[in-house]
Amino acid sequence: MQPKFVEFNTKDGLTLPGLLYGGKDDKSVVIYLHGNGSTSVFYSNSKNQILADVLSKKNISVLYFNNRGAHIIKRMRVKGKKEKQNFGMAYEKIKECIFDIDSAVTFLKKQGYKKIYLAGASTGANKICVYNFYNPKNSIEKYILLCGGDDVGIYYKMLGKARFNKILTEAKKKIKAGQGEDIVKEMLPEAVFSHTGFYDMANPDGDYNIFPFVEVLFGVNLSTKPLFRHFKSIKKPSLVVYGSEDEYAFGNVPKLVEILKTHQPDFDYKIIRGADHGFAGKEKKLAKIITDWI
Repeated sequence: MQPKFVEFNTKDGLTLPGLLYGGKDDKSVVIYLHGNGSTSVFYSNSKNQILADVLSKKNISVLYFNNRGAHIIKRMRVKGKKEKQNFGMAYEKIKECIFDIDSAVTFLKKQGYKKIYLAGASTGANKICVYNFYNPKNSIEKYILLCGGDDVGIYYKMLGKARFNKILTEAKKKIKAGQGEDIVKEMLPEAVFSHTGFYDMANPDGDYNIFPFVEVLFGVNLSTKPLFRHFKSIKKPSLVVYGSEDEYAFGNVPKLVEILKTHQPDFDYKIIRGADHGFAGKEKKLAKIITDWI
């Protein structure tokens, strides 16, 4: 199945590119949200194809698209602005995923799709929770959350308490001083973030902190707001999938799944044995689980 290159516009003036895999008679479609970092849907066609081929047997299309968090730093033109603006993981604010997802939904409805499912891997799973939290009366049929991660906890463990708090505090000051787009030099070369991007990602009380596993597993008090509040707000049928060898799961995938079950016992949960965070080598197994569940 050859994908079709597509583009659609967000309400805040971005044009996002994507690949649509599907048959002309398909009435159902899966929107697939990628994770952060250097991710781009245009570098993994063979991987995209696996899910697309399995879904096609049930006459379900799939849309992969680059959201504003694709790549680490990406300069993009915003409608009405003379100069290109900074986007990519280094500058992303997760709540803006609402613009991206809504634009994809609008585009697909115009193509004639009647049922739309939303899948997200890694940060994509976090974005599903954020989207639902602020827009619960959306037109998505079901959610598929793949390997949702605790980025706040990951950077807290990586940087250590003192350094984590120092960088977070400095980022807040830089944003207030109008210097939010400056790069956090103290984190180089470990990671590339603007002060705005890091604060949005690492603020324990922010929208990025969807899966605060470190706080539960290690008894670390970071948040002042209720834990898992976004995740608990979901009322739609949802599938949650992790790989047993997920390298960002703090060595205990079964425990993470049990934590999630305490907040959403009616969701469907799967652990793919031998799979890592990206499900490398297990893509066919994942595709079958997703397709059978839909």
